Amino acid sequence: MLLTLSNYKPTYQDRVAPPGLSHTPHSDKAEISFNKSDKDTYQKYINGMKTLLMTPQSYKDRGNLESERGQRKACRFSRNWLSSCSGETDPSFGFAEGKPCIIVKLNRIVNFRPRAFVNNQSLPEPLQARVQPNLIPVFCKNKKEEDEGKIGEIKYFGFDGGFPLQYYPYYGKLLQPQYLQPLVAIQFTNLTMGQELRIECKAYGENIYYSDKDRYQGRFDVKITITS
Repeated sequence: MLLTLSNYKPTYQDRVAPPGLSHTPHSDKAEISFNKSDKDTYQKYINGMKTLLMTPQSYKDRGNLESERGQRKACRFSRNWLSSCSGETDPSFGFAEGKPCIIVKLNRIVNFRPRAFVNNQSLPEPLQARVQPNLIPVFCKNKKEEDEGKIGEIKYFGFDGGFPLQYYPYYGKLLQPQYLQPLVAIQFTNLTMGQELRIECKAYGENIYYSDKDRYQGRFDVKITITS
């Protein structure tokens, strides 16, 4: 008996892990270390941000996965929604001032539909006030208890610091060849200088899970060290 394979979605999707949460700039050992007074120490991070953002993002509406309508359009996403982390007003993405930006996205999984939490009590307390019912929020905090007072203010840009549900599901390269994930920009505006700080960021949704075996499943952590 022959098995008919779909051109549009994975056959064994039940074996696919929940989405990973990735960030740019990405570096070896997830470490971002630079001297804000020396551009050469952070130029590679700027280059990574520019590479990610150089392709225009424009998204519109979509149809059903198995329809005969051909390629799908997708929701629009404008780079300037990333505000001070867009690179448009500050080409250094905050690195020159010691206020670095990172850009975060959920990795693509064909036909995956993230679900927002119905009960805000499932979210970290600082996140509960700004969460929306159609949003997968991202939240960052100190990884180590001793760093709690050293992280300072964290700003989130994009759609209120999360991934809107209208951007999902992703239908694959055949149906959505121009698809790009929605982005969240995160800016660390007051990190303690001269210390290695470990920061963990998580995406929060009912079907987004974390694993000790995969450091990027639904979350990531990054070490940031800034000198002057």
